[in-house]
Amino acid sequence: MKNYRLKFIVLALAALVLAGCGTKKGLTHQQEPVWHTCLVQGAHATVTRGQDRVSATVTMQTVRDSMIVISVMPMLGIEMLRLEATPEELTAIDKIHGQYATTDFKQLNRQLTPRISWSVLQQISSAELPTGAETAHLQYTLGNETIDIVMDYTERKLDVPVRMTKQRTDRYTKIDISKWL
Repeated sequence: MKNYRLKFIVLALAALVLAGCGTKKGLTHQQEPVWHTCLVQGAHATVTRGQDRVSATVTMQTVRDSMIVISVMPMLGIEMLRLEATPEELTAIDKIHGQYATTDFKQLNRQLTPRISWSVLQQISSAELPTGAETAHLQYTLGNETIDIVMDYTERKLDVPVRMTKQRTDRYTKIDISKWL
């Protein structure tokens, strides 16, 4: 049961962040953003997979073309899940179970539909939806599992200080995410 819950949490986090290119209206190329840092606070995400549903508050910090940190706080404002992304690597940290997994875009995209790129991930994490909407409806498929995501963006601040320190993973157990991909 513990591994099932961990898998669902990691998939939910990945879906939340990586499903961005599956917005119903579709993402398009747009002008380069004019910001250096972006902070999205108080975003609300609901992730549904079959009969399972998870809701959480999400904070996303982005340094343009460098790093993204996404904190998932399902209750009481306590960070329970964290995703750190660079243009080369993604790390998901499950703080509840003391585990983490690392992958790159190539490995992730082997079974991910639709495919994800750094630019799309940055667009979603900075709330720069081409539709200008404050809500994103996303759908993500990994293997034979489909996950639907509704993400409501509430507050977006540009060019503000953000804390972009990588979480130390030496106190967590590394899991092999390739078993799921």
